[in-house]
Amino acid sequence: MAHGVQVVFDCRDPSVLAGFYAEVLHYKLQDPPEGLDTWEEWLESKGIPKEDWNSASAIVDPAGKGPRIYFQQMDTPKLGKNRLHIDVTASSGSRVSAQERKKQVNTEVDRLLSLGAAKQREVEETGEYCVVMLDPEGNEFCVQ
Repeated sequence: MAHGVQVVFDCRDPSVLAGFYAEVLHYKLQDPPEGLDTWEEWLESKGIPKEDWNSASAIVDPAGKGPRIYFQQMDTPKLGKNRLHIDVTASSGSRVSAQERKKQVNTEVDRLLSLGAAKQREVEETGEYCVVMLDPEGNEFCVQ
């Protein structure tokens, strides 16, 4: 039996982080249940108070290949380095020169900076190049 995978982020602001990662990964916000035009309609129909409407959000791969990513609101602060992180593949890998790969990565880094990411550091070792970045809530992710 095959098992699906969902990645879950604990965060302060699910709608902000969902919007950010939808842009980063070229995903989209998950559509509301069939028969409803908006998630607000669903939340109202379930009697969920408006102050709780930003308690969760999800994004999905429009091509249906990547995992669903779920963002759930938590009050606990981020205490240290992530134990798990996302790698965003922005280069053509070994099919291009190291210089071209670095250029492709840096082009994507510039796009992500414009979305609200922060650049933490560049890593160049054994012919590999990646940039460690921070999302709007300080979670690490890499662009390679």
